[in-house]
Amino acid sequence: MSIVEERPLERVNAPEAGLASVPPALKEEVRFASLRERTAELTAIRALAEAGPSERATAAQHAKGKLTARERIELLFDEGTFNEVEGLRRHRATGFGLEDKRPHTDGVITGWGKVHGRTVFTYAHDFRIFGGALGEAHAEKIHKLMDLAEAAGAPIVGLCDGAGARIQEGVTALAGYGGIFQRNVRNSGVIPQISVILGPCAGGAAYSPALTDFVFMVRGTSQMFITGPDVVQAVTGEAVTMEHLGGADSHAGTSGVAGFAYDDEQSCLEDVRHLLSLLPSNNRELAPHGDLEDPVDRRCESLLDLVPARATQGYDIRDLIEEVVDDGDYFEVHGQWAQNVVCALARLGGHVVGIVANQPAHLAGVLDIQASEKAARFVQFCDAFSIPLVTLIDVPGFLPGVDQEHNGIIRHGAKLLYAYCNATVPRISLILRKAYGGAYIVMDSRSIGADVALAWPSNEIAVMGAEGAANVIFRREIAASDNPEETRAQRIKEYQTELMHPYYAAERGLVDDVIDPADTRARLISTLDMLRSKHTQQPTRKHGNLPL
Repeated sequence: MSIVEERPLERVNAPEAGLASVPPALKEEVRFASLRERTAELTAIRALAEAGPSERATAAQHAKGKLTARERIELLFDEGTFNEVEGLRRHRATGFGLEDKRPHTDGVITGWGKVHGRTVFTYAHDFRIFGGALGEAHAEKIHKLMDLAEAAGAPIVGLCDGAGARIQEGVTALAGYGGIFQRNVRNSGVIPQISVILGPCAGGAAYSPALTDFVFMVRGTSQMFITGPDVVQAVTGEAVTMEHLGGADSHAGTSGVAGFAYDDEQSCLEDVRHLLSLLPSNNRELAPHGDLEDPVDRRCESLLDLVPARATQGYDIRDLIEEVVDDGDYFEVHGQWAQNVVCALARLGGHVVGIVANQPAHLAGVLDIQASEKAARFVQFCDAFSIPLVTLIDVPGFLPGVDQEHNGIIRHGAKLLYAYCNATVPRISLILRKAYGGAYIVMDSRSIGADVALAWPSNEIAVMGAEGAANVIFRREIAASDNPEETRAQRIKEYQTELMHPYYAAERGLVDDVIDPADTRARLISTLDMLRSKHTQQPTRKHGNLPL
């Protein structure tokens, strides 16, 4: 029982006012508690709610290497800015002993605060109460918070550490998840949604993070899966640990469900704050402008030595990104998954941009199923929140192979093509070196709607590499030659000279300009500034049919 319920009426000589409902015999004895007394009572109740169920439960949470829900909230928000919503909420369920356990908050803390001075909403599961399991009251608190975030036009961060649906409450708990999923979808592309997995997230609960824009996880303590290791072993006979099945590195590096993996909660939440600093509050606002100390006209001389002349020689595209963006600061998304393409948020001239780049250091920067999906989702996110796109191209084509074809490289590659063609934000493409075949078209070429297409003098734009092209075009001539190797070398050189010289595309208007690599930063910033007021009228339709 609460302190309010346990407190007896005090009986003293009392005035007549306000006692009309009190029996005449007691009018002389009953008095109401003063506002000071009620306020003291409220303070005591809040202190109990904020302390949690017990010191033992808190110690158990810490023993697992996990922070409590309130400790996480303190790390997420600017100091002293958090405002709790429904902190005194308790469930009304009965049966299976629930009527005897009615803790305040019902296992989830909801509210809003400031992150870098801007409003952000959060809900944080409290694993110390019912294992963070979701019941009817628990779900209603999250529903209300998501509705508030939508109405206020502010991001929402879910700090997930719960054991799934509260079994004792049956179908009402499942319906609670349905309400969360519906709001996830309704708010998709309206306000940024971030999920931070800080404990178990199993069964249907895992679908809410999957519907949000970004998923963060912590190694050793975060697990996310639809069916746990015991069920997997019972059904398939496979023995697997929780960490291998649904741990941070499994989802960040193999499944692609998580965009980020960290060694501890502190660094994880610090990066959540950093990501929020790069995002707009909603789809009607622009991302916040950063302090600009890096000169917009800074020449990048080191780029002249970064990209090897030989098309088959690799290099790390992240070195180029670091050199070009403001202060060398960029925030990579899905850094462990589909590493043949790099997706990152950064600032150019103080304004946030989304960067999509082929990564020659991994699989030669080729596009495959996973890289196409990764880039497509990032492009869609940037377009939804009015973040301009800069695409850095050095791509040899799509990855060939039976597995790729049978697993749907055509369908998955079309996702990236669709995302670019559908994007209405400012779009700049820069061809660094090779740009071959359909992959060149898909990587935001001028032909699919890039507003401005630039190229370095090292660019090679063609249907395929010169060697492959010569082998196809001059196959019979080479085979009939007295010196096939010499003939092949001559034809390769001829193809390069005629169709692959750096100015071929520029001469035909498929590239707007061939630029000095050292001027890359300045040209990107000036072009983005020109496109700042871009407006595109889309055809009237309910929605397109993305090739899922």
